[in-house]
Amino acid sequence: MESTATAATALYRGTVPACTVEPVMDYEGFLDLEPLWTRLVDEAGIDHPFVRHEWVRAWWECFGAGKELHILVVKAGGEPVAIAPLMLSKRRLHGSQVRHLEFIWSVYAERFDVIVGRRPKDAYRAIWTYLLSQKARWDVLLLHQVPAGSATLEEFPGLAVQHGFRVGLWRSGDSPYVPLVGSWESYLKGLHGKHRSNLRNRLKRLSQLGEVSLEVVSSAEGLADALEDGFRLEAAAWKGQAGTAIRAQPEASRFYTRLAEAAARHGWLRLSFLRLDGQRIAFGYYLECGNKLYLLKPGYDPRFAPYSPSNLLCYLVLRDAFERRVAELDFLAAADPWKLEWTAASRPHYWLYVFPDRVKPRLLHWSKFRLLPRLKQQRAARMLCDAALKTRALARRAAARWPSSSKPREIGRRDVDARRADPGLTSHGIEG
Repeated sequence: MESTATAATALYRGTVPACTVEPVMDYEGFLDLEPLWTRLVDEAGIDHPFVRHEWVRAWWECFGAGKELHILVVKAGGEPVAIAPLMLSKRRLHGSQVRHLEFIWSVYAERFDVIVGRRPKDAYRAIWTYLLSQKARWDVLLLHQVPAGSATLEEFPGLAVQHGFRVGLWRSGDSPYVPLVGSWESYLKGLHGKHRSNLRNRLKRLSQLGEVSLEVVSSAEGLADALEDGFRLEAAAWKGQAGTAIRAQPEASRFYTRLAEAAARHGWLRLSFLRLDGQRIAFGYYLECGNKLYLLKPGYDPRFAPYSPSNLLCYLVLRDAFERRVAELDFLAAADPWKLEWTAASRPHYWLYVFPDRVKPRLLHWSKFRLLPRLKQQRAARMLCDAALKTRALARRAAARWPSSSKPREIGRRDVDARRADPGLTSHGIEG
């Protein structure tokens, strides 16, 4: 690592020993970081897989084309204390070609952050001092999917504002998760009664077709066949038609295959299937890190849609997780309605934007965090106004058809005929 890491060094002298930042910009240097990277992830107490070296390596090998590694290793007195997994890329933002210095991230990672072991304040300040020295190379610093409560969201904005940079924070969405506390029976009783009833009825109906069971593939044995079946199920419903399935994108297929192989070697893999008489009819691509389950990709055979196979698989996975004393099941991604049937808990995530004090970045900040929000507010206001006008017009139409009177009257034959002729009118709230 030392041969590639000495290209540039930024020094922060606010503490003794001083913190230095060494950039790693080539692939071989990145590979050499693996033991250190793993140690710092563990030291930082990060329990999710999305910043682990194995994940970032698989991502880079499948999606890194056209981008430059710019990983920052922070040392205190020569001892590594933090890593900022960054890359340089060029892409468009609001119609303009922009140089991004950003996390090694894409939509396939649902959570990301700086890896900070010891001396967090010194580490963040040292990273910022380095970024400040390199500001001519980037138009926007973009840190994606940072979980609420991260020190990254506290330290970087303050440091940036102190140096005249513009900062923007965008809430990307809340990811539902299930804290697995207590017993399986008590958790099940806490679910909505209708949801429990639906699960019970669908499991009973599916069991009438054959034996229903949970299968978990967690090792290299049978992995290729399991991935083939899993990717087939993931593409079988709407994702395949929309072109967003794993099988429809060669890079995504390679990524999830390499990730599964690495996860199997490290004991994180749990490819879960709902089986009916041995046939795989629903799929969940799970990783288990830090005694927590993470659902990366679900899928099911649409022929069994009336039995809600994805929900039945979730039921069996959760029951198994309670039995094994897993601490949490994280659904990741957006708060889809089916996930909220299982939990009311969610975890917010944010994107942090930092813009240098130059003309182009200032315009980008204004467009992203001033102009667009105003346009959205105006659009929402217009929609509300249009809805109000439409409601008012309907009310006037109803009033013209059913003139009010100070005395109630019975609804006669003519009223019934009028209602039949105009299906937009209902029998509720009609006055004589």
